[in-house]
Amino acid sequence: MEYAHAFVEKWDELIDWERRAESEGGFFIELLRAHGCRKVLDVATGTGYHSVQLLRAGFEVTSVDGSATMLAKAFENAHRHGYILRTVQADWRWLRRDVHDFYDAVICLGNSFTHLHNENDRRKALAEYYAVLRHDGILILDQRNYDAILDKQIEPSHKYYYCGEHVSATPEYVDETLARFRYSFSDGSVFHLNMFPLRKAYVQRLMKEVGFQRVTTYGDFQETYRDTEPDFFIHVAEKKYVSTHGEESS
Repeated sequence: MEYAHAFVEKWDELIDWERRAESEGGFFIELLRAHGCRKVLDVATGTGYHSVQLLRAGFEVTSVDGSATMLAKAFENAHRHGYILRTVQADWRWLRRDVHDFYDAVICLGNSFTHLHNENDRRKALAEYYAVLRHDGILILDQRNYDAILDKQIEPSHKYYYCGEHVSATPEYVDETLARFRYSFSDGSVFHLNMFPLRKAYVQRLMKEVGFQRVTTYGDFQETYRDTEPDFFIHVAEKKYVSTHGEESS
């Protein structure tokens, strides 16, 4: 999808990099290190937040986005933080047409996967992520907790992800096939995004069907989240083959 230039300019106001860094802590960095990852493909770079955090932590990062406007903003943001981004404009469904390397990890963050409205596109994208991973690589993909919105009509708290103080991001319309969100900014500007309301179990199933061996899901950066409804789910899908006898195989 292509973001309007005006919305891209507002995006960092929506996220608030410093407050987001506080809420995330070192979650993704620790996760990647625990899996021995060094080389990361950030397939939903957006305005560059995670690419910059990972570069700062010493990872080798390639930054992908489907939007040239987003990539230009990401490059500018990274440069301001003292980093030069290695950027690739690519469509996830044909990722390997533009990305010709293998990675220890693919990250698809910021509720980005929800922009695919067609099941075949979702399967194709996941298969492409799988294909650019090394044999023991991992995919980290996050999504909004649409189950809570659909089933319990719980409004998102934005405590963790959208940390901007003068911004409101609210679901304007939700059914099983469409989540239309309204983003209102303090200057009175309003933007809308149409997303597909991914259910947690559905995403886990798709990941396994394209070949990932094991999927672990976190809620708002915690492995156990039974007490409250998390705002976001983070899925960690492992490619590494583990046989039924427990010994690992490549």
